[in-house]
Amino acid sequence: MATVAKPESSNDAPTNPRGIPVAPFVDKVEDYVTDRSQVESTINSFKEMISKYQFMETQTHRRAGGLKDKIPDIQKTLDTVRFLKARKPDAEPIETTFELNDTLYAKAEIPPTDEVYLWLGANVMLAYPIPEAEDLLQSKLSTAKTSLANCEEDLDFLREQITTLEVAFARVYNWDVAERRKAREAGESIEDKKTTSPNG
Repeated sequence: MATVAKPESSNDAPTNPRGIPVAPFVDKVEDYVTDRSQVESTINSFKEMISKYQFMETQTHRRAGGLKDKIPDIQKTLDTVRFLKARKPDAEPIETTFELNDTLYAKAEIPPTDEVYLWLGANVMLAYPIPEAEDLLQSKLSTAKTSLANCEEDLDFLREQITTLEVAFARVYNWDVAERRKAREAGESIEDKKTTSPNG
């Protein structure tokens, strides 16, 4: 279950640690709706909030998927940098294959080295000394893992809020149905009194 941050003032709605607001829990419908004229606007408000939470859920799910793809790549690169760091300066060159494309590989000899080239994105590659590259990759890996954990926590939180709003929607709708039934029964009993009245 996600942690809920305390509001800073009475005007602020409570949120989770990343600022996603907590959905209102409808315990008593009368707290939200005083008469039947407010039902439609309340239901529309709940529908709008549900769609916003669903949008946030989709975006968070997409971001989590991207991080799940990125983390193994960062880990593999970090392992390679650590392997190069552990090699002795007088070691023989290593013959290896590296990926040029999804189905195209090339052979290469890797001599002992004290620097590596890292893709930073947007077609940018920089040379780093191995210890600096290791620190950078370790930092990126821990940031990505933290972001993934936050995404998973947010997804749980969003699902909980959507469920809360769906329950609230159902409660308001059911209250409206019950009020209509009461009004119809009250109308019928007035009609019955008029038809059975001796003066009528």
